[in-house]
Amino acid sequence: MNDDVRIEEFITRFGPFAPKRYSYEEIKKMTNKFNDKLGQGGFGSGNGEDFMNEVASISRTSHVNIVTLLGFCFERSKRALIYEFMPKGSLDKFIYGQGSDNQSRQLEWVTLYDIALGIARGLEYLHQ
Repeated sequence: MNDDVRIEEFITRFGPFAPKRYSYEEIKKMTNKFNDKLGQGGFGSGNGEDFMNEVASISRTSHVNIVTLLGFCFERSKRALIYEFMPKGSLDKFIYGQGSDNQSRQLEWVTLYDIALGIARGLEYLHQ
C-alpha cells in the first residue's frame, strides 16, 4: 500500500478529529521558506508508519502545558509536524536566548521553577 493511501485511511479513521494534512509547498509558504520554523526533528527514513503513529498520538493530546498539533506534512521524504503559532518562540529560545539588545537573558529562579512545574504537569498528563 502506498503512502498516500495509508495517509488517506488514517485521515478517514480519525474523521473530523484528524489533523490537517498540508503540502510541502504550503509549509514552505507558511514558514517563509523555513525561516520561521521553531525546531527541527530527526525522523529517520522508513515507510512512514512510525511518523503517522506519532501524528496520531500527538493529535489526541490536549493539555494547557502542551502545544497543540494542528497538522502535518508527509510527501515522500518531506515530513513535518505543524503546531499552533508560538509568538514568543520555543521554550529553549526563551530560556537560553538573548534579549533584543543581544544581552543574555537571566531568568529568576521563581520563573524557572514555574517553567519546570509546567513541563512536569505536561509530562504527567502524557504518562497518565
